[in-house]
Amino acid sequence: MLTFRIQYYTRWGEELHLSIEGNDYLMDNDGHGNWFITLPALEVGKAVSYIYYVTEHGGISRREWRAHKATIPLDGEVTFNDYWKDRPDAPFYSEGFTRIVGADKVSHWRGAGVAIPVFSLRSKKSFGIGEFADIPLMVDWAERTGMCIIQLLPVNDTTMTRTWTDSYPYNANSTFALHPAYINLDAVGKLSDKEKMKEFHALQKELNALPQIDYERVTKAKWDYLRLIYAEKGAKTLASSAFKTFFNENNYWLRPYAAFCYFRDMFGTPDFNRWKDVTYSPELIDSLDGNADVAFHYFIQYHLHIQLKKAVDYAHAHGITLKGDIPIGISRTSVDAWVYPHLFHMNGQAGAPPDAFATDGQNWGFPTYNWEEMAKDNYQWFRNRFQKMSDYFDAYRIDHLLGFFRIWEIPIRYRSGLLGHFNPAMPYSTGEICARLGITIGQLNALSTLNVNHKPETDVLFVQDEYREGLFHPRISGYDAPCFETLNEWQQGAYRELHEEYFYHRHNDFWRAEAMKKLPALIDSTDMLVCGEDLGMIPSCVPSVMDELHILSLEIQQMPKELGVTFGNPARYPYHSVCTTSSHDMANIRAWWEEDQSLTQRYWNEMLHHKDKAPKKCEPWICEEIIRSHMASPSMLAILPLQDWLGIDGKLRYADPFAERINIPANPRHYWRYRMHLFLEDLLKAEDFNNRVKALAERN
Repeated sequence: MLTFRIQYYTRWGEELHLSIEGNDYLMDNDGHGNWFITLPALEVGKAVSYIYYVTEHGGISRREWRAHKATIPLDGEVTFNDYWKDRPDAPFYSEGFTRIVGADKVSHWRGAGVAIPVFSLRSKKSFGIGEFADIPLMVDWAERTGMCIIQLLPVNDTTMTRTWTDSYPYNANSTFALHPAYINLDAVGKLSDKEKMKEFHALQKELNALPQIDYERVTKAKWDYLRLIYAEKGAKTLASSAFKTFFNENNYWLRPYAAFCYFRDMFGTPDFNRWKDVTYSPELIDSLDGNADVAFHYFIQYHLHIQLKKAVDYAHAHGITLKGDIPIGISRTSVDAWVYPHLFHMNGQAGAPPDAFATDGQNWGFPTYNWEEMAKDNYQWFRNRFQKMSDYFDAYRIDHLLGFFRIWEIPIRYRSGLLGHFNPAMPYSTGEICARLGITIGQLNALSTLNVNHKPETDVLFVQDEYREGLFHPRISGYDAPCFETLNEWQQGAYRELHEEYFYHRHNDFWRAEAMKKLPALIDSTDMLVCGEDLGMIPSCVPSVMDELHILSLEIQQMPKELGVTFGNPARYPYHSVCTTSSHDMANIRAWWEEDQSLTQRYWNEMLHHKDKAPKKCEPWICEEIIRSHMASPSMLAILPLQDWLGIDGKLRYADPFAERINIPANPRHYWRYRMHLFLEDLLKAEDFNNRVKALAERN
């Protein structure tokens, strides 16, 4: 039997609960602040985690910041005498963070870092694209300049078509597998054919000298080499004890992934709906055991794991931590969708509402999550995903954190993000809309997506709910649609009220409850520090949830969270936040400066406090002044893109700032090919520049 005891003083109407292994129990108390419960023993030797939380009026009012962890003893009998785990005074909550950077020793510690995708790294040994083996050189630079953290973009395999469209790092074919493009070939092994080695080394030098990534030639060359080296060394590697350990720890995702890749290449498409006579089943995976072409993908993933783990260990040894990125979506042609279709709504597409950077909204094309199904096993797929990521990272960025409150879902038949709606949500009934707008059912149908004859299709005021007949969501910014003018003045006012209510008030408590169902289980699955990308249309419930779960917010000056404000003020950022000058979805400082001179002039006057005309070019001293204001912010972490750090040096920075942009989110077919214009080896030798960066990064 397992007995849990904890002393916790509740207020009138509060109750204490225990949550363990996905089950929740109401505890008993003696009236003096002592709570207890006895449960049947679990599996002997099993590692378990559990957490205490408080309810009031049927809802969770408070919970511990981290779970307790224990192992069931051999006799299965134990009493756990616990204490309530509240947020400690130390600013970093991740054990990995405090272990590496020692942030727990200083009150309100603040650190600096650099953001750079792996593919953008450039060393003299890389093969036309950044590699895991290049990370140690970036670690050396971060250490040299007084930084504590390197932030990366997703590193998962995106191989779909073997064309440049696979360069998009947020469209992975697996949420577990690492990208073969990031492998260092020499570290895998040398080919016995010396002439072949010469050819590959010549190609390496040619591709490595290109100003940008030639994604197709790079990935083909690496694939050809890996096939050759696998033929020579594959059998020996797969027979090694180190590989067997890796395989046993990762077979739950590795075997389906390798099978997926095998069939993708056999049929020439990742769309498993087009694989003739092939349907996923555990028996299908078992039937491929011993297949050399399937094992080839084991071989690649094993070497990728070794190389990334080596880079991680090097970073830790030098006091630098790595921050990863967890995309909000999965590809509809991925091994995850193939194996777990019940966990996703394949008839929906995830995206984002319109904003200043994408006026038509964004349609990412990913299926949305079936949270009801995921909850049945306490979000095991998601928890596995987080735990695998913790093999390599001590911190992570949750891409589009708002998706855990609600996702912007666009029905599969539409392309425009304007025709999306929030899911989950509380749409309006036909009767309520008709009553509030004074229209008939026929008029409502004519003003909604039920009318398929609209030209353009976005000329509607309401979007039909995909799952429940007779329910509608207001089309976002519907008052900009031409058909809005067909309403009389009173009806227009009523529509605006309904629109305002739906998007900004109706769902706050509902969405908070939705987030609190999911996020605690995911966050508690690892000890990584959690950072949220909380940009866009932020419901008012989001900040309180982030604070309760100790998720650091993201602060970007060009995307302020205060209404009616054009530029965020770094001096006013919250301590529990990550601040940055720009992101991979935005222009860097110098390109932004040249994009809109009127906006630049406002920034020059309001933020830099100059009264004259702003320079047309962002001079190095301007970049440095902007960076200095971010370094002086209260934010716990200031992580800036490498391009913006380089911008403070007139000789070192790249001549064309627009060529340094990583992504344009309004373009779904953007080619992700930005690469550093100088070698990391040369960056390390730039003493004057590095000294200036260090003076800024120390954040005095």
